[in-house]
Amino acid sequence: MVSLPIRPARTTDPREVDRLYDICLRTGADGGDATARYRDPRLLGEIYLGAYLAFEPELAFVVDDGSGALGYVVGTVDTAAFEERCARDWWPALRARYPVDSFPADTDDACLVHAMHSPSTADREVLDLFPAHLHVDLLPAAQGGGNGRRLLEVLFDALRERGVQGVHLGVSETNTSAIGFYEHLGLERVPTDEGYVLGLKL
Repeated sequence: MVSLPIRPARTTDPREVDRLYDICLRTGADGGDATARYRDPRLLGEIYLGAYLAFEPELAFVVDDGSGALGYVVGTVDTAAFEERCARDWWPALRARYPVDSFPADTDDACLVHAMHSPSTADREVLDLFPAHLHVDLLPAAQGGGNGRRLLEVLFDALRERGVQGVHLGVSETNTSAIGFYEHLGLERVPTDEGYVLGLKL
């Protein structure tokens, strides 16, 4: 795998936003393709991507092979403030579009809609040490060659420039390859009741 160029995401270009939403879906099963799991292909992106593109576009970067984005990283400087803004400016419109009974209760779509109506919030003890957080997803064509590491380092540098002292991310405990990758970069397990969280001091 070759090292791919990294550039700022074109967050005001609907075609690029659609492409990033598609990457979110195609990496939404512990890094694998989640397309078959969801009836609505936009849902994952609406929850785990869209608000970052809208509210902190300067912290959105992509790897691009010349034909378009093959992976992205997005983040926020202040997780607590970001959660408050989402409560005010992001979730209400989505809740109107996706009522709680939008999908049968036993579907993965229904679980996402529930998360939309009752979003989790970060552990405040985690935020004391790691106030920023991020999401990163790469298609198989962009994996390897150091692309994930370089993409994260671009975000880390952008956070440092803004005076951020630490960043964290959540990861499924079953995604052992991702956990190994992050630990290799120096991220460490952060004790929390909210799941598997990894943090890095900047």
